Amino acid sequence: VGVGRADCTGPVAQVPLVTRSGTNPLTLGQTCPGRCARRSRGLSTHGGAPLLQMGYANPEQVGGGLLSRLYSRAFIVADPQRSKRLVFVSADIGMVSQRLRLEVLQQLRSKYGGLYGQDNVILSGTHTHSGPGGYFQYTLFWITSKGLIRPALSSIVNGIVKSIDIAHENMKRGRLFINRGTVENSQINRSPFSYLKNPESERNRYSSNTDKEMVVLKMVDEDGHELGLISWFAVHPVSMNNSNHLVNSDNVGYASYLFEQEKNKGMLPGEGSFVAAFASSNLGDVSSNTRGPFCASTGESCDNPQSSCPVGGAAMCMAQGPGKDMFESTRIIGQNLYLKAKELYEEASQEVTGPLSSAHQWVNMSDVSVELNATHRVKTCKPALGHSFAAGTIDGVGAFNFTQGSVEGDPFWDQIRDQLLGEPSNETKACHKPKPILFSTGEMTWPHPWHPDIVDVQIAAIGSLAILAVPGEFTTMSGRRLREAVKSEFDSHGTRGMNVVIAGLCNVYTHYITTYEEYQVQRYEAASTIYGPHTLSAYIQLYRGLAKAINATEELPRGPEPPLFNVTTLTLLPALGVESAPANKNFGDVLEEVRQEYRETEHNFLTVEKYSSISSSWRAVLNDASWDTRFYWSKGSRGQSNVTIEWHIPAGAEPGVYRLRYFGHYKKRLLLLGTVTVPFEGSSSAFHVAAP
Repeated sequence: VGVGRADCTGPVAQVPLVTRSGTNPLTLGQTCPGRCARRSRGLSTHGGAPLLQMGYANPEQVGGGLLSRLYSRAFIVADPQRSKRLVFVSADIGMVSQRLRLEVLQQLRSKYGGLYGQDNVILSGTHTHSGPGGYFQYTLFWITSKGLIRPALSSIVNGIVKSIDIAHENMKRGRLFINRGTVENSQINRSPFSYLKNPESERNRYSSNTDKEMVVLKMVDEDGHELGLISWFAVHPVSMNNSNHLVNSDNVGYASYLFEQEKNKGMLPGEGSFVAAFASSNLGDVSSNTRGPFCASTGESCDNPQSSCPVGGAAMCMAQGPGKDMFESTRIIGQNLYLKAKELYEEASQEVTGPLSSAHQWVNMSDVSVELNATHRVKTCKPALGHSFAAGTIDGVGAFNFTQGSVEGDPFWDQIRDQLLGEPSNETKACHKPKPILFSTGEMTWPHPWHPDIVDVQIAAIGSLAILAVPGEFTTMSGRRLREAVKSEFDSHGTRGMNVVIAGLCNVYTHYITTYEEYQVQRYEAASTIYGPHTLSAYIQLYRGLAKAINATEELPRGPEPPLFNVTTLTLLPALGVESAPANKNFGDVLEEVRQEYRETEHNFLTVEKYSSISSSWRAVLNDASWDTRFYWSKGSRGQSNVTIEWHIPAGAEPGVYRLRYFGHYKKRLLLLGTVTVPFEGSSSAFHVAAP
């Protein structure tokens, strides 16, 4: 077993945050809540292009700083007797794009030859909605990410490869243990009216309309020394809402932070050998905003089939987390996940034994023939998005007058679509019924295809554990049906008692996968099921085939290889120009000083450093990956920009003398060399944290 962790944050300022659903721009002023150590200084934070966050597809939601770093966490399991290996990566990103996977595989091939490839490498995104966008090769995702942004893509590719390198270099004989348990008060179904369309007899088999089960895989070396864990649980990391501008890993990242800080005592975040991944699962219709949807205009509930309010319509219907603000909600949900994972980890006693195997196939998902029964065959469709896609969800509302549950088109928007993008073909319209098509992406090819046709399907089996790597967001019931079908396939071949888990957002992003019954309602998730009403049936058929291949009962064709488009950088982001310091100031000068003293109850770009009178030196105790620090960036005029650094001092902070330090870069023009990037740093004066 080998584990590794590496930074994959990339640019944190001005880049769009993750692209997914069309949403209504919503910008809230952000202040330093309560009392906190804070300073501002003139700076340039990154020396690269501005970056959007990846998740809500809100054009106003661009990166403006850093709450927590993003990490790639890699786990390698090897069977030395059979020369078999498996790599599982959980990265703090919105999802894995096809471009990202193909570039990672290219680097692995150049380093390791055939040791790691498409058959035995699984790349999964945690689905944070607060990470940089810009790492896709399909045109739809360029719209809100403003193109393919090479600094963002390279940071993620290099971080993933580095985490695999670290795991590879630290392989040691080990043991694996599995455990499972129920997580309460951490999720709701955000499309309960769709879920209710599933057969009553099927729904009666389950106690909830979400999957509350967490599965934990514990890893130790042969002497029992702890190495790491992977936790799979179905919840959307949307505690940080679409007013947020700080790059961060949301609630699942906070759970990883808590677990790793506990096991790597005395180390700064991102340091230490223990690695804890909180990976995604079938989270398609599962929200972490546990108080449910309310009308921002009136305060009344908008838990209705259209998620719409009497005043303001669907744009006013927003879900709320359990905390007083999004930061507290992130902590609450993240701590719930951490505490349950810690309990399951400590009590894990069922050892995972048996052979290691994997099966992978590329499939043209726009043309899969599905055998529903002995007499009835259906097909998947060319990709298309429905009108309710533009409505967004209660986690990130849409724009204009689009609402969830639309089974009829809007003549106004259809006419605009026809004039700008072209009318969908009759064949595509018929294939997707009852979805009214807003974007017929499978028929749109300029400047590149708007959606993928070739998709990865993959299963990895570690003894009694089967990991289904799925290329999108399966809803609760879709995931249940898939797990049940694969488990049945294993059972039928004599491999009984398999623990089947779904790893979400793997290898290539294809939006959502609903059940056929949920598809008929055409809420957001169904409108975003891009291959049509029989998508789930096609995946069940394909993953059954993978299970047969693992059991060596069926030869699996490789399938058509996906394209790697010849585009290295295509961005609409403005170039970063020469920067200047404010009048009578130098780079590194403090603009707003800290106070001389703080009480503990008041509650890399930066460090918080503590002074030691014994050694007469400063020691870093927090950095920009710490959840108690916040890093805000804002662009001013005349080539100036400001950073605000905050330390939210927690209860129990050790009394003493502290200071805040900043490390930045600015661009300077030289006559003969053009522009160069120059590093600088600055420090606040010393201040005291006193006991209450």
